[in-house]
Amino acid sequence: MEDKILLAHGSGGKLAHDLVEKSFVKTLANPLLDKLDDSAVFELSGRLAFTTDSYVVSPIFFPGGDIGRLAVCGTVNDLAMSGAKPLYLSLAFIIEEGLPLSELEKIVNSVQRAAGEAGVKIVTGDTKVVPRGSADKLFINTAGVGVIPDGVDISGDKAGVGDKVILSGAIGDHGIAVMSQREGISFDTELESDCAPLGGLVADMLNASRNINCLRDPTRGGLATTLNELASQSKVSIRIEEKAIPVREAVLGACEMLGFDPLYVANEGRLVAIVPPEDADKVLKAMKKNKYGKDAVIIGEVAAKPPGRVVMKTVLGAHRIVDMLVGDLLPRIC
Repeated sequence: MEDKILLAHGSGGKLAHDLVEKSFVKTLANPLLDKLDDSAVFELSGRLAFTTDSYVVSPIFFPGGDIGRLAVCGTVNDLAMSGAKPLYLSLAFIIEEGLPLSELEKIVNSVQRAAGEAGVKIVTGDTKVVPRGSADKLFINTAGVGVIPDGVDISGDKAGVGDKVILSGAIGDHGIAVMSQREGISFDTELESDCAPLGGLVADMLNASRNINCLRDPTRGGLATTLNELASQSKVSIRIEEKAIPVREAVLGACEMLGFDPLYVANEGRLVAIVPPEDADKVLKAMKKNKYGKDAVIIGEVAAKPPGRVVMKTVLGAHRIVDMLVGDLLPRIC
């Protein structure tokens, strides 16, 4: 009979301690976590970045990743978008009664691999168990801390007229991969989530130039919503070219079938950078040397008017306004 999570695993008693020791501490071991104190104690200096997030993706396993990898990468990427070097993460698991322990083990192993790739340590966490039907298998809450290097000043309100807009790779892979798994849709070609930690890519970009104005990862709401956020924060217009935006054929086909626009589909391993024109080429060159930026491309530039608007030149040569997403195109995508 398969071992499963019981309500008693969240009681704080022996079963709970055994679960923490065997399923979490053993796999995620490091000197800060191993103390098992109520909080992790560490030393940092300089400017810090701090973020928090929650992950409720359904299904919890999908092509190219799972909720554990997603939680680590998503939190690392939020830190990296401020130019920070991600260092420490917390993880809190909310587990539905009945989840097979084998599935929990797979997810914790995935967390460990993603954290190793990202160069971060899981230093504290929490586990709660809720009755069957009160959650959907597993939810994860995270927090992350990183250090911002000297000379780095990145924010969504710093885009300037003439700046170039760089996209790190093809859009829509994550959203369509999760949706295809959820709905049982198959493709002729293998389509996987782009879920990846981008801290190393950002470090390479900053080594090429500290003169990067904006960074953002286009997750929920996709590329269109992210560009609208940046245009609004900086009070500028962002002009993009449809033909410059990379989209895989499988994603295009799925979007046509489902009635989606790839510009609004979620990503979990892509970033948008807004860089002054004199630095754009060297930043782009550095990105292309990193495996998570090898398909990077300039997709547009920043203009003065109309402020707060994103305008796209279509493949037919016409121009259309690209609005921010209204509603929830793909629920439970991260």
